[in-house]
Amino acid sequence: MLIGKDSVVSIQYTLSNDSGEVIDQSQEGEPLVYLHGAAGIIPGLEKELAGKVAGDDFSVTIAPEEAYGDHHPEMIQEVPRASFPADVDIQAGMQFNAESPQGAQTVVVKQVTADTVTVDGNHPLAGLTLNFKGKIDDVRQATAEELDHGHAH
Repeated sequence: MLIGKDSVVSIQYTLSNDSGEVIDQSQEGEPLVYLHGAAGIIPGLEKELAGKVAGDDFSVTIAPEEAYGDHHPEMIQEVPRASFPADVDIQAGMQFNAESPQGAQTVVVKQVTADTVTVDGNHPLAGLTLNFKGKIDDVRQATAEELDHGHAH
């Protein structure tokens, strides 16, 4: 079966940056499973996998605009420490949900001082060119329930 809209796809993959540093990878026997056409993976990878079949290998480079977008410096802000719960020891790397004009957004703490917390609303992979290598383990038609829910089960 060809990968296409409404198919459930299982892939083994390794994701690296342009320096060859591994950013993420599936674990042996634990493939990434997604519903093709339901925005379950980045657009560039989904486009590259379309039309392939189980057993195919893939190696693809995805530009930021087809992945997590460009890095936007204006999404890095200093906010008063008082905006965070007083009983929480805020540390760099922590994530919080914040309200923005576009709705709920996850921000990552980059720096903490006595008076301010610097947060970054960019996706951690924003601005990066992503390199995927892997193999397609399985392709099957989605069930009615998976289509109703918008994701693979």
